Amino acid sequence: MSMELTLQQIVEGLPKSLLNASDRDLEGFQKIIEETIKLREGHRNLQKMVKSFSTSTIQRS
Repeated sequence: MSMELTLQQIVEGLPKSLLNASDRDLEGFQKIIEETIKLREGHRNLQKMVKSFSTSTIQRS
């Protein structure tokens, strides 16, 4: 089961140090978030490929 967070929940979870961060710090944080999203999408795609492969292998057996 996936848990969807509201924007308010995300903001409430941010440390004050992040809220007071400089533009440079925020740019670094943004890059981390972007790479995390890419990694997450890649993981989902990998799961789909494995499931598809497993299904096609079972059907050939």
